Amino acid sequence: MTPRLTAAEWLQAVKRDRIIAVVRADDLALSLEMAEAAIAAGLKQVEITSTSADFVRAIASLRERYPEQIIGTGTVVDAAVGREAIAAGAQFIFSPYCTAEVLDLALQADVAMVPGALTPTEIGNAWRAGATAIKVFPIRAVGGAEYLQALRGPMGEIPLIPTGGISRANAASFLQSGAIAVGLATDLFPTSLIRAEQWTELSDRIRRWVETIV
Repeated sequence: MTPRLTAAEWLQAVKRDRIIAVVRADDLALSLEMAEAAIAAGLKQVEITSTSADFVRAIASLRERYPEQIIGTGTVVDAAVGREAIAAGAQFIFSPYCTAEVLDLALQADVAMVPGALTPTEIGNAWRAGATAIKVFPIRAVGGAEYLQALRGPMGEIPLIPTGGISRANAASFLQSGAIAVGLATDLFPTSLIRAEQWTELSDRIRRWVETIV
């Protein structure tokens, strides 16, 4: 397993990679298949949500199998889950909102922490508290790319990663509006292909899609 990235190193990497594949599944084997399809398609960053079954084992397995990939976790709302993820090798942590205990844990471990925030006040407070970047969530509910672009004017120094409603149709517009990266979940992993276990077809679909975004 390669050494864990520092928060600063992860930030530089995600600015280069632009897309984070968000995996959420109720079965360990399914999580691994979905992650591997994204990796085979060329994506470098994979998030295994903490709500996925055996997420710790999934992170550890992916870090071992794919040492050059960047594997992290999401939906982290308490320090206990964060500690488990970091111990398994997670290289970044996403949270739906800013939690002091999770942020403190990440700062002490020098692991990238990306808390969710929505309003300018929430975003600014999370950034000043030491967040590596800000997850603007749920972005679709407040105007999508247009809202993100409005934030960039007065808050241009803050790295923003929108999630929640990012799709094939709008992902490029978010990147063009100033997002350093986007998190892709439901639209990246169609239920029909997953149920049919069409992993090669899924990987090909992801690859074709990504080529139209970045």
